[in-house]
Amino acid sequence: MRKPLSQAAPVKLTFLGTGDAFASGGRLQAGYLVENRDTRVLLEAGPSILCAMKRRGVAPSELDLICISHLHGDHFGGLPFIFLEYLWESPPRKPIVIAGPRHLEERAWRLFRTMFPYTSGDLARVKRQLKFIVLEPGLSRQLGRLRVTTIRTPHTRRDTSLALRLTLDGKVIAFSGDSGWTDDLVPFTAGADLFLCECTYFESAHLDFHMNYPRLQEQRERFKVKRMILTHVGREVIAHAKDVRIETATDGMEVRA
Repeated sequence: MRKPLSQAAPVKLTFLGTGDAFASGGRLQAGYLVENRDTRVLLEAGPSILCAMKRRGVAPSELDLICISHLHGDHFGGLPFIFLEYLWESPPRKPIVIAGPRHLEERAWRLFRTMFPYTSGDLARVKRQLKFIVLEPGLSRQLGRLRVTTIRTPHTRRDTSLALRLTLDGKVIAFSGDSGWTDDLVPFTAGADLFLCECTYFESAHLDFHMNYPRLQEQRERFKVKRMILTHVGREVIAHAKDVRIETATDGMEVRA
């Protein structure tokens, strides 16, 4: 049963997984739960997402929406386990929207068939409850009570990587997704109650497809947000933890907007 949230905190964010693709420092891979009294949104679904959700007592069947920023395995590779859960353990009792860049639906089901090639059960029933929506960069979509606005980030070239701006009950959570530095994030995140920003590197500033801490610290004052939290943390950032002056998330951390 869904737990009611405090009247004083209409939107809560739980960091289910704050690690990079290598699960640096033993952190779980990407996953964030955004919820209020009547809407529950999963942002990213890394391979460890089902484990992370069950540790927090969150049933996948209670989700209203799943948002995926891009098609790397540490961000959407947990979807087959969620599908399997829907098939055998907790069938969805309502339609669930899965929104992300082009090819998400095709690749998610291809991955499921690769991982569980001879699965029996009524998979058609599960598919009827899942509605895939394509998020195009530069556009805004209303998905139930949630408004999702996107821009493209410089992370992947052949596929589209998105930064996401989620508006729920008047609260705004901006998320960089995976991204190299881009000035576009400054106006995109402006006014956000929370800004979740990936920070994979510290020393490897020459790798321009992920953020590095020195650049973020240099640019920090340009972000006009109420609270900025680093996530998708890599081994270099962990090794330099004493030098990091921007708030950094940990697995299981809860914040309110």
